[in-house]
Amino acid sequence: METLRVLELYSGIGGMHYALKHSSKASAKSHSESGISGQVVAAIDINTTANQVYRHNFPGTPLWNRTIEGISLDEFQNLQFDMILMSPPCQPFTRLGRQRGIADPRTKSFLYILNLLPRLSPLPRFILLENVKGFESSSVRQYFVQILMECGYIFQEVMVSPTSVGIPNSRLRYFLMAKISTESICSKSKDLQMSLLPAETESSVEPSLSSPQKPVTSSLEKEEEMEDRVLYKLETTNDAQRKLNQNRNLSIRQIQDFLEPQENDDMDQYLVPSYVLLRYALILDIVKPICRRSICFTKGYGRYVEGTGSILQCDLETEIESVFKNLDQFSEEEKLQQLQGLKLRYFTPREVANIMGFPKSFSFPDQIPTRQRYKLLGNSLNVVVVTRLLHQLLSKW
Repeated sequence: METLRVLELYSGIGGMHYALKHSSKASAKSHSESGISGQVVAAIDINTTANQVYRHNFPGTPLWNRTIEGISLDEFQNLQFDMILMSPPCQPFTRLGRQRGIADPRTKSFLYILNLLPRLSPLPRFILLENVKGFESSSVRQYFVQILMECGYIFQEVMVSPTSVGIPNSRLRYFLMAKISTESICSKSKDLQMSLLPAETESSVEPSLSSPQKPVTSSLEKEEEMEDRVLYKLETTNDAQRKLNQNRNLSIRQIQDFLEPQENDDMDQYLVPSYVLLRYALILDIVKPICRRSICFTKGYGRYVEGTGSILQCDLETEIESVFKNLDQFSEEEKLQQLQGLKLRYFTPREVANIMGFPKSFSFPDQIPTRQRYKLLGNSLNVVVVTRLLHQLLSKW
């Protein structure tokens, strides 16, 4: 079996490494002795906390706590790597990050890699990059594509959410997969395709390198279906219908498949505090174990409320509509009593890791506090999605 030497840049807590291990196993099963395995010859990141977690889970992998710009061409060359896996800083491409692209100093390390790439000999055979929605329309992406074409790569770009591989979590991300080619550059134009999944809809189709995913649209069911439903939060009828449709998608697993045993004694520490219930109840994204949807878990989960991740309702006997109906007419004490009856809690870091595809063997060092665990997971990627893409990259190209 061929073993690829892999360079893992912006290695974080090791999501790419786990995906590589899993895709190598899948490749070996499907190709017998002709399968491809991967060995990470160096992981590089400047986040010392993330490095503690990486070292804890991959003690045998060389881990460089260095800035990428401080690593010379010769040092990279000496690694003799066949593949680059990377997830560069996403802030320059997000709405909150002001989408400054190349003008953002946080792109400096990635631009350094791009300037270094044509000088590597030989060129790495494979490249996989992950980033946020927004990267696809940035000047950095344009420059990246230009470098790839000049170096003779063919590549595929896709936007994929974990729901497309059956995971009940919306986390739309951009991926570029590239392979060195002997074809002439002009013949590659047909391969330069972008396939976008709209953020408000989800697909159950497995991402494919050979045939890009097409935009998926789902027709909303008649609005009359919503007439009996109480819009108990600050949401529109369309918001409520969209969530209802997501929960009906049987190709996506239920949240309960990713939860820890509910009888754990320490679960009370994850209950949503009273002040959060009173102040932010109307904007919480509340899901049940039987739901097939949840919103993206971000690095602010457990610290901030709006848009940082879903909250789990543990009391399944209480109808949530009955709690929120006429809630504004109650006194503060009555309101709190009503809300506490739902037993709302945060997902534990282990549960978030489960949803993000990290295997049971993954763990945090004991000294990493809960808030830091959420932050590290929020900055990570979905392992299952990357596993699927890597498997296809290695097996079909």
